[in-house]
Amino acid sequence: MEKVVVLKRVGEAAKITMEPKRDVWWHELVSDASDQCAAEPMDAEDMLFVLYTSGTTGKPKGIVHTTGGYLVGAATTHQYIFDSKEDDVYWCTADIGWVTGHSYVIYGPLANGPRPSCMRARRIFPTAGGSGR
Repeated sequence: MEKVVVLKRVGEAAKITMEPKRDVWWHELVSDASDQCAAEPMDAEDMLFVLYTSGTTGKPKGIVHTTGGYLVGAATTHQYIFDSKEDDVYWCTADIGWVTGHSYVIYGPLANGPRPSCMRARRIFPTAGGSGR
């Protein structure tokens, strides 16, 4: 590991020991960054992500998902199933670590324009066991 980006979330409430040659503060890293980021043209078969599973063998296997297949499918189903509009603030209970999560928490919303809302929390309503029980 060459670099670690550290995000200051709690102010001075926690003592953080930085490794000078390795650790970089997030706020310093982005202080001069532009608020504009042009889209990168991609070919339909360019890799979007690799999803690993152990399946029944217990050995990791990676499934390559491409921009023209997976991304178009996630964007289309997100738009039509969730009736996505550009000025929406969108929230989804799916776990981002599962394919449904990154389909409808990240890729679909970012492709269609609504602002995705992510939270790291434990659902406690109506029960601590999850939503809708």
